[in-house]
Amino acid sequence: MKVFCLNCNGIRSSWEKGLGDILSSEKPDFVCFQETKAQPDQLSPEQWEGLGYKAYFHSAEKKGYSGVSLWTKKEPKKVTYGIGVDEFDKEGRSVLAEFDSYAIWTVYFPSGTTGDVRQAAKMRFLEEFLKLATKLKKKHTNLILCGDVNIAHTERDIHDPKGNAKSSGFLPEERAWVTKFLSSGWLDSFRELYPDKQEYTWWTFRAGARGKNKGWRIDYFFVTPELKTKLKSLTVKKDPILSDHAAMILEVDLPKK
Repeated sequence: MKVFCLNCNGIRSSWEKGLGDILSSEKPDFVCFQETKAQPDQLSPEQWEGLGYKAYFHSAEKKGYSGVSLWTKKEPKKVTYGIGVDEFDKEGRSVLAEFDSYAIWTVYFPSGTTGDVRQAAKMRFLEEFLKLATKLKKKHTNLILCGDVNIAHTERDIHDPKGNAKSSGFLPEERAWVTKFLSSGWLDSFRELYPDKQEYTWWTFRAGARGKNKGWRIDYFFVTPELKTKLKSLTVKKDPILSDHAAMILEVDLPKK
């Protein structure tokens, strides 16, 4: 099966840049969006229904901010919105779709780049998220978690590790959290497939960073250990440019139920 993931930095903007064409061409089984910046009533159901998907949205209370969406060609047994913490659920950050023998989870982690208050909120989110992820991993042996984590884990995942040592998204405590998360039993699909590859998924709009490939790998496909031998490929699609993030496509052998 094929899972498509993109922080679209505004789904309406990405759609205008050709998002629908890519989905039509790639035909993923699941589509996971972060930072949709839209309420469902601001979109046309024809966008997903025309491509054969059912769509589930978790939008922020604040319009034009955050938001995630999960599109699937197969109807889930259960859909859960949010992580169960009101502070973050108001911001529209999580949709979990459960099927008979696997689950797909799209999550948009907070950014701490706007200052100390949001950085503290980000760290609270990470703490709460780890608790939930640990519970869900026990419940679902075949679980795919994807999204914008807003953290580059290692020096291989960022173009200028020394220059960004004190930048939100590459702080020691954030990187330590990713290490802790992985040590709790999750796998970073990209590193499982490509241990030594240096590739980025996000570039600032400033100073022509994308053209110079001065980027960060902050978008991930995390999977449960049971899926390790089922991973086939993970493609970072840098073109066409739909957002300041690149789309990712994971191909994985999932049960058909």
